[in-house]
Amino acid sequence: MSQQPNLLLSFLPMIAMVIVFYFLLIRPQQKKQKEVLAMRSNIAVNDDVVTIGGIRGKVLLVKEDYIVMESSATKTRLDVMKWGISSVESKKSKQEEL
Repeated sequence: MSQQPNLLLSFLPMIAMVIVFYFLLIRPQQKKQKEVLAMRSNIAVNDDVVTIGGIRGKVLLVKEDYIVMESSATKTRLDVMKWGISSVESKKSKQEEL
């Protein structure tokens, strides 16, 4: 009779791959998603924002799920959903750079 390999030893490489994928792919993505959600929920009036389409503007009004922003020198007002904001640059961070 030939010896059969231990069942646990045969699944060990697969278990190790799942653990590696969790720490290298899934966990960092969840952390990044939490940061983005926090950034979008903390948008305030007078913050400078950039949309996912590349439009830059200043926040005039913040509602639950959208913002009203003013873009360009012609004072164009846009209603933008919060999920469409890619980055926020508040006035405080601008003053710290100076």
